[in-house]
Amino acid sequence: MFQGNPPSSSASSSYTNPQPCQHLADYKFKHGFNGYKAIQKLLVTTPIGKTTVKKPNTKVPRCSYGDCKNASEGRFYLCLICSSFTCLDHTLLHPQSNSGHDLFVDIERAELYCGVCSDQIYDPDFDQVVMSKHSFPKGFVVTEDESIGQRLIKRRRMLPGVVFGLDLQRTKLRDLREKSCYPMGLRGLNNLGSTCFMNSVLQALLHAPPFRDYFLSGGHHSETCSRRTTMADRICLICDVNDIFSAVFSGDRNPYSPAQFLYSWWQHSANLASYEQQDAHEFFISLLDALHETGGKTKNGSRGHGDCECIAHRVFSGLLRSDVTCMACGFTSTTFDPCMDISLDLDTNFSLAEKGKKLIKQNEEGSMSTLFGCLDLFTRLEKLGSDQKLYCQNCKERQDSLKQMSIGKLPLVLSLHVKRFEHSFVKRSSRKIDQYLHFPFSLDMTPYLSSSILRARHGNRIFTFGGNESDMFSKYEIFAVVTHSGTLESGHYVSFVRLRRRWYRCDDAWITEVDEATVRASQCYMIFYVQKTLYSKAGEDLSHVPKSPERDLFLPIVGCC
Repeated sequence: MFQGNPPSSSASSSYTNPQPCQHLADYKFKHGFNGYKAIQKLLVTTPIGKTTVKKPNTKVPRCSYGDCKNASEGRFYLCLICSSFTCLDHTLLHPQSNSGHDLFVDIERAELYCGVCSDQIYDPDFDQVVMSKHSFPKGFVVTEDESIGQRLIKRRRMLPGVVFGLDLQRTKLRDLREKSCYPMGLRGLNNLGSTCFMNSVLQALLHAPPFRDYFLSGGHHSETCSRRTTMADRICLICDVNDIFSAVFSGDRNPYSPAQFLYSWWQHSANLASYEQQDAHEFFISLLDALHETGGKTKNGSRGHGDCECIAHRVFSGLLRSDVTCMACGFTSTTFDPCMDISLDLDTNFSLAEKGKKLIKQNEEGSMSTLFGCLDLFTRLEKLGSDQKLYCQNCKERQDSLKQMSIGKLPLVLSLHVKRFEHSFVKRSSRKIDQYLHFPFSLDMTPYLSSSILRARHGNRIFTFGGNESDMFSKYEIFAVVTHSGTLESGHYVSFVRLRRRWYRCDDAWITEVDEATVRASQCYMIFYVQKTLYSKAGEDLSHVPKSPERDLFLPIVGCC
């Protein structure tokens, strides 16, 4: 993905900022805003705020190439030069046969796309054109010589004393929000060019109760942060996360662009700093690592993962236990590893009809997995292969072994990652597993604790086996789901968040209320649970969060009760 104007900040000497799309620069130099003004007339915004492109007298878009096999299927793009519709395949071929016809608009999402670079583009000027359908009154048009700042000044003059505008579209949007009573903190995040992977995870983190409470209660003070005042590049990822919380919980309902956060994340994850679609789970792990590197400190003052007091480890850190038993003498070797989440294989052959019941064989062609089945698969006893023989300290030689995983310590927020992307180094191929996974809204992790696993292994003895997790802290409630739709090469991430026992779909800039059936039917990729005691304490609103002197949590919101 490319952008017209990268976020402005001082880059470190070891970091190279990805270059903006040259084809966009060439287009704007030759044509200015002519194409943007033409597109503005074709933009249609629904009452829920989603903007698409509708060509007059065209009910169903079709690819303009007559021999196209996808003439009326899939996603379509509108050329900014000749206004022809093309499917994705012919969007890539169109610039080759028509010189200069490099830029397109994704008609479904109203986003720029470069046919030469084969990637989405983020351009602030085009973003303003799209947002004008939300915020600007009738009669407001973009002129070629006006800057974004001049347009905003013009908007203020046309709307004296009005915050959200009086046009009919905004009135409809306000009325819809009054009916649905969207809770505080629901705000769309603009797609900065294939950044749906980032937006979906950020929405989950914004509504993770202990993570949210830390920032909203003044856990980090950006104004006095030493990294922003003493560091040469003045970059602090925790400050940027804090800024996102401030913006999202400010009461402003217009979509927010986390451009500065994206730039700061690039500095910490240079290997992922590119304008390409990234994996949401990989982003989640890299973000937590970056938060740890920025603010990680143990109780004795040293940096490290053991007893770390950074917000990432305080909220997400757990402990996995691995027991390897020698099949010759019965000697067991135990190791403990910290974890920030748990990655689960889909149980393609077996699933549980009900937790605690027997395994039921499923039809392999149309099998349905369950989360309980995946957790059973993760903690089941498995025999290691002959090529995986481990050295037994008792036998003093390599022996066949049995291995079993269990959970030694549960985190406040449990993040479960479903392995949907499969890579084969032998076949040199990759694929996505589209199998449906049934997941509960309330989850009891007691059967998967080390104490439970060991008790079952030793005949349900009544004495303890080192587990210190009570039933109170092993019960969880769901609060967010990150989903992936589409293929391995071309997909899209969307998140669902649960607030006040209602579900909301967060699709980049668009927030819509959905029912439970929609969430259950989604293709879950990451599932977020919080300990039930914290979920109940939160009261599913923000009334329990202490006010920070830096912000007022309860500003009046237009269109919300």
